[in-house]
Amino acid sequence: MTAVYIIVAILVFGVIIIIHEAGHFAAAKSCGVKVNEFSIGMGPRLFGWGKGETKYSLRLLPIGGYVSMEGEDEDSFDPRAFGKKPAWQRLIIVCAGAFMNLVLGFVILIIVTSLSEAVTTTKVAGFYSEDSPSHVSGLEVGDEIIRVNGMKVFCDTDISYQFQLDEDRTFEMTVIRNGQKVTLPAVKFDGTTAEDGSSGLVIDFYVLGEKVTPLSVISYSSRKFVSVARTIWLTLIDLLRGRYGINDLSGPVGIVGAIGDVVGSTAKGVAFGEMLLDLMTFVVFITVNVGIFNLLPIPALDGARALFIVIEMIRRKPISPEREGIIHFVGLMLLFGLMIVVTVLDITKLFK
Repeated sequence: MTAVYIIVAILVFGVIIIIHEAGHFAAAKSCGVKVNEFSIGMGPRLFGWGKGETKYSLRLLPIGGYVSMEGEDEDSFDPRAFGKKPAWQRLIIVCAGAFMNLVLGFVILIIVTSLSEAVTTTKVAGFYSEDSPSHVSGLEVGDEIIRVNGMKVFCDTDISYQFQLDEDRTFEMTVIRNGQKVTLPAVKFDGTTAEDGSSGLVIDFYVLGEKVTPLSVISYSSRKFVSVARTIWLTLIDLLRGRYGINDLSGPVGIVGAIGDVVGSTAKGVAFGEMLLDLMTFVVFITVNVGIFNLLPIPALDGARALFIVIEMIRRKPISPEREGIIHFVGLMLLFGLMIVVTVLDITKLFK
């Protein structure tokens, strides 16, 4: 089954990479920029073909890709060079890849929600017992949860996110009850202890499901998309704050393992359709993560390239392509170094 997991992971990575690079490619072509190469993967070329002025290639490592444009990192006298285009067009081209990753995530969410039996809400439908701690401490049937510990709730996964950050199994919740906003200062839950000694809480209520309609699908997908993007952003902030360490990061090997867990759930009795929906939801997190991460102002990423263009627009003078190229090269080497470290850690985890 390991081979199956790897194949599925390669397909997932491939789709995300193709969508990202296709965004750059389409934007470049639309702006009249000469594209020298469209490559899927990194490293040695497996095979390639040419069509018109652009060469297309598939490379060995399915961990990225690139669209090589004339005059992107060096001076060029070609009138169709990237550097010859207006700043606003270059900004669109640079951001188009990440934008397409975000669009892909939203489209998959619409598909997943459309195929679900019901659209999950944040309205309490009932409790598993009359003496459930959350019920005893203030939560009522019909309450629509709109905030947990001060964080706005867009969908059910926001509630789960706050539960995962639990420290004392007590939460401040704001709900809509009979049309009025009510603050519950201390909603309590029972705790549980896993075999590895980790602790968690017992969710003792369940939420209402709505009928699947075009309106409910679009509404939920939009809110879920915002929720996913915010969760990724908050995780990045927590990483910078030191809440998470490098051991908590996952590279390609770790993602393959996570995909294996999802795909392998069918062996544990999970229906194929349910597994497929779980896999698609996981892909949403990956592609939105790729989109947001690429927009960060880190050298070698699209966000840094966009920042250079914005600086140029402000100072009305372009930064030397050679100087910018050196900065991106250094950033790329650092990113490769980080990827190597994370990959080694992922492999080490497999043998624990």
